[in-house]
Amino acid sequence: MDNSEVTILLVDDEPDILEFLGYNLSKEGYKVITAKNGQKALKLAREFNPQVVILDVMMPVMDGMETCAEIRKIPELAGTMIAFLTARGEDYSQIAGFSAGADDYITKPIKPKLLISRIQALLRRYKETPDNSGIIRLKGFTIDKDRYVVVMDGSEITLVRKEFELLQFLVSNENKVVTRDEIFANVWGEDVVVGDRTIDVHIRRIREKLNIDSIRTVKGIGYMFDEG
Repeated sequence: MDNSEVTILLVDDEPDILEFLGYNLSKEGYKVITAKNGQKALKLAREFNPQVVILDVMMPVMDGMETCAEIRKIPELAGTMIAFLTARGEDYSQIAGFSAGADDYITKPIKPKLLISRIQALLRRYKETPDNSGIIRLKGFTIDKDRYVVVMDGSEITLVRKEFELLQFLVSNENKVVTRDEIFANVWGEDVVVGDRTIDVHIRRIREKLNIDSIRTVKGIGYMFDEG
């Protein structure tokens, strides 16, 4: 995909940041559209179907977390890569961001060249995303990869993007122990730096939402999906 074919939605309530980052991204040949709040961002996302969305967290009207979660509900934007750009770098903030459906978490301030590098990494993952069509049928539930939902006892259970991708990765390696490094590389990507608790929190939420004990913790190594 040529840079000219890539649309980036840049969302921040600070005009100086929009102008500065927008200018540098445009210089690289990307098509850049901007919004100053989450509501406007949702409207533009539906209209332009961007490949990448860069979201500030603290914004008026609708903050970045809520905006990200709403974008993830739009089927046409299922493949869109979302990154938070924020001054907050604590583990709990990262976990909240990934739980909302983000693919990366970038801490301000950031140099334009580094931001471009992170965007290129996101686009590699966007291009490498396999066809998500199909149904995975398991003993207790069904994974619908088209709609990013899990069906259990006739009811649909919605997982946030990273929860869904983590479950799908574990299921695809059924009865095999996968290390934490393998999970990070395959679900978050090797270019994304996240806190150590991120996987544990996502595993706990999957277990709670699905009420299953098929995901086993292998102490000191990682996790394994075992239906028994």
